[in-house]
Amino acid sequence: MSSMSCSHPEGVRSGGPSGVLRLPRTVVVGAGQRFAVASLAAGLGRRVLICTDPRLAASEDLRSLVESLESAGLAVRVFGETQAELPVPGIVACVDGLRGEDIDVVVGFGGGSCMDMAKVVSILLTHGGRPSDYYGEFAVPGPTLPVIALPTTAGTGSEATAIAVVSDPELGMKMGISSPHIIPEIAVCDPELTYTCPPSLTAATGADTFVHLVESFTAITREPTSALASERILIGKNTLTDSFALDGIRRVGRSLVTAYKDPENAEARGDMMLAALYGGVALSNAGTAAAHAIQYPVGALTHTPHGVGVGLLLPYVVRHNFDVVRPQLATIAEALGRDVRGLDERSAAVAGVDAIDEVIAAIELPPTLEALGVREQDLPEIARLSLNSKRLVDNNPVPLDVEAVTSIVEAAFAGDRTIR
Repeated sequence: MSSMSCSHPEGVRSGGPSGVLRLPRTVVVGAGQRFAVASLAAGLGRRVLICTDPRLAASEDLRSLVESLESAGLAVRVFGETQAELPVPGIVACVDGLRGEDIDVVVGFGGGSCMDMAKVVSILLTHGGRPSDYYGEFAVPGPTLPVIALPTTAGTGSEATAIAVVSDPELGMKMGISSPHIIPEIAVCDPELTYTCPPSLTAATGADTFVHLVESFTAITREPTSALASERILIGKNTLTDSFALDGIRRVGRSLVTAYKDPENAEARGDMMLAALYGGVALSNAGTAAAHAIQYPVGALTHTPHGVGVGLLLPYVVRHNFDVVRPQLATIAEALGRDVRGLDERSAAVAGVDAIDEVIAAIELPPTLEALGVREQDLPEIARLSLNSKRLVDNNPVPLDVEAVTSIVEAAFAGDRTIR
């Protein structure tokens, strides 16, 4: 036997494929698969908490879900007061209302806020404390109660992420909890649950999906050290997430506009549900960047949907990053159906930017920050506050400082889409 070792404890050799992929243990995708939740939950415990919002709490879909769980012999408790943007007091109220009750499984049924609610509740029921105890990365000390994520929109990708975002009124801003321990145990993605989404919601959530995919595919590429996966939740662009991101981009390109204009198109809804899942996988491992960092202060100022904000900003962000991500943009052009054969790299990348613009325009998002209600005098503060999202700023392929972010928001305010 050779005495030579194949390990490299001092680091990882660069040059070959590398990546990190953290996923739910089980993923179930397909029309009608929401009816699989009962048997899946029964394999995890007997007492189920469902976290949902007031609209869904009164829906036939929720009633059917509860009936199926009870028919499987499970005891069900419903918390139906989850609020948009997930304010911390609502999370605390849910947990306080469960004092003395044993819960085995938490189901997040709804959009991103409902699924994130389930994640944070599972942390507090397991480890105690308050949500603020777990802000940042790797602050959750160990496994939590298992979460089953059942999305009703094709957008946030929270069913596959290691991230929960809450609104903290004491801090006056959104805060993130990032930990591999809060990735849902099971994700059940049933596109039939999205058929009743109105066009405006389909546009906003679809734009969110699109930005997750594009920003993950164009994120910074970090040196693949052996410590990278334990030091960061978002490790940057990598081989494993690229395949998810590209397939998701293809699906968005062929199906988002159809889902927006023809809400009951089953094929388009199925494509978008899968694209959202892939976006969640990509963002949870590679991460998003400048469009998301800037949207946080823009959203707080204008009270507009998250997906609308990031979708509006994406064309301006890819232009700012253009010179560094030209190969990726050329690949995106192909994924969105552009014929780039015979084009040089710059021309192919321009075709990618144009294709991104076309998707955003087709779902009728506002074209500028001014159209969103931002005033010109707000731009310096937006730029300053954007830098607070350090993990997103650090993930941008081009280094960002206040001057760079100011140039992006000024372009987005004026509608300047020049490629320099």
